[in-house]
Amino acid sequence: MKKELRVKKNKEFQEAFQKGQSFANRQFVVYSLSKEGQEDFRIGLSVSKKIGNAVMRNQIKRYIRQAVFELSDQIVPGNDYVIIARKPVADMDFFEVKKSLTHVFKVGKVFKRR
Repeated sequence: MKKELRVKKNKEFQEAFQKGQSFANRQFVVYSLSKEGQEDFRIGLSVSKKIGNAVMRNQIKRYIRQAVFELSDQIVPGNDYVIIARKPVADMDFFEVKKSLTHVFKVGKVFKRR
């Protein structure tokens, strides 16, 4: 994912936590914040040290980025999404991560209507 498509600053994360809507399943919590005048969606990732060592956390972030990339044509633009990984993600492979993210995005009505 391009750097312009990522939420990087702490202030932006805090704004999403305070003003955004949240939805969750067992593996992920997603905060969605609508941004006016923003053409694309942006993704912020948070993977806690409780989940595993640096290698595990980076692998989980790669899985999430790739899953979002593959789902990007279905995701509504103009929003910031902050994805927080929960403990069960440590035992999942890429396909399970993608399936779980798809589920949580459907719960939060993140996908475009057909």
